[in-house]
Amino acid sequence: MTPQATSLAAIFVRELNTLRMEIEAYPSEAELWRVVPGISNSGGTLALHLAGNLQHFIGAILGKSGYLRDRDAEFASRDVSRAELLRQVEEASATVRRTLELLDAAALERTYPEPVATVRLRTGDFLTHLASHLAYHLGQVNYHRRILTGGAPLSGALSPTRLASATAESGG
Repeated sequence: MTPQATSLAAIFVRELNTLRMEIEAYPSEAELWRVVPGISNSGGTLALHLAGNLQHFIGAILGKSGYLRDRDAEFASRDVSRAELLRQVEEASATVRRTLELLDAAALERTYPEPVATVRLRTGDFLTHLASHLAYHLGQVNYHRRILTGGAPLSGALSPTRLASATAESGG
């Protein structure tokens, strides 16, 4: 795996682990699906969307996993159990790790195999976009949970210590 793919994999895994922690932090499954005024998606909806998005764009397109995406169902499904959401997030995380391990430097420089929003992108650029997309929606999940519960942000959830290039600072 290239340094860029290693870094991207660490970011995806960190964010997906944080998504898992967010899902677990909701006090009930009902709260995962509650929609609040001014916010169109619940935490559960966003979790389904994120897992489906990564399974499709990374797993199916780059990894040829055979995953078939149903984007409409990601936004229409309701009351999926917490256990099923966690399973889908973990499966997406495993798919991302497995697929990115196969990418060499040439693969990251090649054009992504499918047009995205009517444009062509370098695969490395699109993977960076997907990481940003994940982080954007992860922030929405965090705010959704905090609005509903009055809870605090998750401590250390996005720590840079969990990135691939993190090393302990030496000296005193």
